[in-house]
Amino acid sequence: MHNQKFLFLIFVIIVGVLSLFLWQRSPSISPLISPLSQLEALARDNAGLPRFKSLDEAVNSSLKGVAGDYSLSIKNLKTGESYALNEHKSYQTASLYKLWVMATVFDQIQKGALTESQVLSQSADILNSKFNIDSVDAEIKGGQITYTVKDALELMITISHNYAALLLSEKVRLSQVASFLESNGFNESKVGTDGSVPETTAADMALFLEKLYTGKLANTENTDKMIELLNRQRLNNKIPKGLPAGVVVAHKTGEIGTFTHDAGIIFTPKGDYIEVVLTDSQQPSIAEDRIGALSRQVYDYFK
Repeated sequence: MHNQKFLFLIFVIIVGVLSLFLWQRSPSISPLISPLSQLEALARDNAGLPRFKSLDEAVNSSLKGVAGDYSLSIKNLKTGESYALNEHKSYQTASLYKLWVMATVFDQIQKGALTESQVLSQSADILNSKFNIDSVDAEIKGGQITYTVKDALELMITISHNYAALLLSEKVRLSQVASFLESNGFNESKVGTDGSVPETTAADMALFLEKLYTGKLANTENTDKMIELLNRQRLNNKIPKGLPAGVVVAHKTGEIGTFTHDAGIIFTPKGDYIEVVLTDSQQPSIAEDRIGALSRQVYDYFK
């Protein structure tokens, strides 16, 4: 009997100590999130429901307190559900214009005017002069730039190599890129054939990606090649940064001055979707982090 009481006393003491330990170690509730909101989010998780009741809610939760200009275009390619914010506002494209060059190159390959094995070569001085690149800003000031069309495409898209892009642009001519934009209805975009800065909108970038995805820019073979190129993107500090490992993203980034953008197709088992985010702010690095956070919220909503 005494042994039973002794064992019971030890049990009570152990339970008490464990309870105190767990209470001290339990995470405190963030003052920025109400307990009710946390409980509701957990309940929705446990029920297999998205944390957000609408795409608007998912996006708006990520954009609270942003500084600068943000434009978005998001579309679920399976359900058609979409979200847009300032989608017709014009921005400098930065390196997003390389998407148009890529598509124009594949159009000329399809027409037989170019081959992927064709060698392109030009001096850096001539490229700098043709594209009005000041000697102070020139990344390469001399020497010969030589790549096959295939290698130039790879470099232009996967690491955003500027001189590979200039080499391809010289070959296909910016006037042909402008014709590509016009013939495909990208009416809010311009490539800058008159020496002006290339510009685009979130709406036009989303339209480009949807046309690419649905095979309206090229035949099946070349459509697949373009998407595979974008899949091999090595600059992944925005849209992919917020996503779980293994999620496939076919995308292109762009950065210049205060502008930082990302535009891509995200492939998921529940359905693929387009996400375009264009930004102009005094703190581009913060905008990049915001794009990553937004990307995760959208992914979690759609999954």
